[in-house]
This record gives sequence, C-alpha cells and structure tokens, in this order.
Amino acid sequence: MMETFNNQQPMGTPPDNHLVWAILCTIFCCLPLGIVSIIKSTKVKELWAMGDTAGAQRAADEAKKWAIWGAVAAVIVWVLYFVLFFFIGIGGALMDSGNY
Repeated sequence: MMETFNNQQPMGTPPDNHLVWAILCTIFCCLPLGIVSIIKSTKVKELWAMGDTAGAQRAADEAKKWAIWGAVAAVIVWVLYFVLFFFIGIGGALMDSGNY
C-alpha cells in the first residue's frame, strides 16, 4: 500500500533567496534588473512552502543571476561614463589650447 502525502513541508531550510543583494542592486546599481531580482527572490519561500524544492532553488539561482547582471551593468555604465567624460575633457582642453 502506497501512501500519498499532500502539503508536506520539505525538510531542511529553504535556499538563500538573495533578497539583500537584490535590494542593494535595486538601490545602488540598476533599478530594472534589481526589481526582477527582488521578484525572483520573493518567490523562493513561497515555492519552498508549497513543497517545490527544485522551483525554490531555481528561483534563488535566478534572483542571484539578476542581481549579478544588475551590478555588472552598473559597472559597465560607470566605466563608459568616465571614459567619455575623460575624452570629452581632453578634447575640450585641446580645443581651448588650439592644438587640435
């Protein structure tokens, strides 16, 4: 005889939802990607409570991925900003001195 258990809580602790990183990404890095990361991270506990351990782990991994992408996007934007600022500054200095 086989027993079926419905609504059984998974054993152990849920995976890290990376909510702190998602919030920090939203505030300091890239708002759109940070929001996606927050949405993914809030699904982790819900999926874990429903017994979907694989789904909870997948949501945690996606939350981490989106937070990392947001941080990388912010670094790229800042590097491009400073490179352009530097070249515009050098170009302006050369124009003022007449050495163009």
